[in-house]
Amino acid sequence: MSDINLFNTLSRKKEKFVPLNKDNITLYACGPTVYNDPHVGNARSLVVFDLLFRILQEKYGNNKVTYVRNITDIDDKIIEISKKTGKPIKQVTTDVTKVFHENCKELNCLPPTKEPKATEHIKGMIAMTESLIKKGHAYVANEHVYFKVNSFKAYGQLSNKKITELQAGSRVEVSKLKKDPLDFVLWKPSTADEPKWQSPWGEGRPGWHLECSVMSEKLLGPHFDIHGGGLDLIFPHHENEIAQSCANSGNKNFANYWVHNGFLTMKNDKMSKSVGNIVTINDVLKSHNGQTIRLALLSAHYKQPLDWSTELLEQSKKNLDKWYKFYSEKTSAKISDENLKILFDDLNTPALISKIHEIYNRISGGDNDLVPELNSLIRLLGLFNQSKAEWEKSKQEKISISEKEINELIDERNKARKEKNYQLSDQIRDRLIEHGIVIEDVDSKTIWKYK
Repeated sequence: MSDINLFNTLSRKKEKFVPLNKDNITLYACGPTVYNDPHVGNARSLVVFDLLFRILQEKYGNNKVTYVRNITDIDDKIIEISKKTGKPIKQVTTDVTKVFHENCKELNCLPPTKEPKATEHIKGMIAMTESLIKKGHAYVANEHVYFKVNSFKAYGQLSNKKITELQAGSRVEVSKLKKDPLDFVLWKPSTADEPKWQSPWGEGRPGWHLECSVMSEKLLGPHFDIHGGGLDLIFPHHENEIAQSCANSGNKNFANYWVHNGFLTMKNDKMSKSVGNIVTINDVLKSHNGQTIRLALLSAHYKQPLDWSTELLEQSKKNLDKWYKFYSEKTSAKISDENLKILFDDLNTPALISKIHEIYNRISGGDNDLVPELNSLIRLLGLFNQSKAEWEKSKQEKISISEKEINELIDERNKARKEKNYQLSDQIRDRLIEHGIVIEDVDSKTIWKYK
């Protein structure tokens, strides 16, 4: 079977993946901060690392990959939402986590091997903080504990930044308590109305960067194979993870391979809750099947930006409609090494989708021997998780207009055509299309069908 090659952010080049232990492949991906419903930008990272999980299983075996994806359930944003809505923090995080899991199911993301919550590992965070203080990599300042960045000489290796060029400000907390502007918080005191845990430095809570270092070490060890997340996490989050983890363990490496997915954009602007141009996964699920969303998210290479649009979703739906013509329940067909090699080359989904189209065309031309291969490739992408009947039914369930309303609009359109009001006629046709209804004029009748 072909080798897997991944672009490693740390080395800034594509590398052959060589696991530390081929009987236990270790993967950690940063999960959601559960303060608001996930948006499709979050979904891209979910789907990308689910695909990587599937590829690793395909190569090494289903029982030989440990995939950890955390849930951040203590954070400033969660506290802000709690205060704004009046809901207890536990209710906020429980409700959003439930939505997150429902979205994962709709997108056909496999459950991770382990899914730790930050609040379950506070003792470990306190222990790592104490260790870093003892080793001279952290200091206490007015009940805060800061990591001493200049004590870790390799700081900046992931983001390719030099300490002398970095400044506090964007994504770096400003505080007069710091010895150096770049130092980052490991522990901070809580106010009276904030969550708090007892520590040697007083009642407080951990800094954001600390949790992933502690949870990954607990579940995967201090040195593991792959760490992933969105491009925006490279600095300072992942840079800080490397610093505190390696400073604490004494290891040269924390994760051997760092994989980061590109941004999702809308009209070329990054999709972000802070910007306010987000579309939640639930919003899109009102009108599109989860498979359609998943295919849309995989349509561009994971490292490249992906512009989100209705046109992208419609094209993905059309592709699935085509492929479902040759849907088969049989899933045991072995994928050829030639086709696996496409996806194993740094998750090259655009090239594999192109290959699927090629195979589809050959089957359409009569080469039915390729049907099992087609189905296996589509399933490797995490698609075809519904039967053909379920797929057709789900499309109809997304239609937000009744048959009575459809027929009334067709009557109105026919009247407009008789009166030669073609502008109104076209508007009604477009309105029906928006609702997923396609009409066709046959002889003297107008017929309609689900798109």
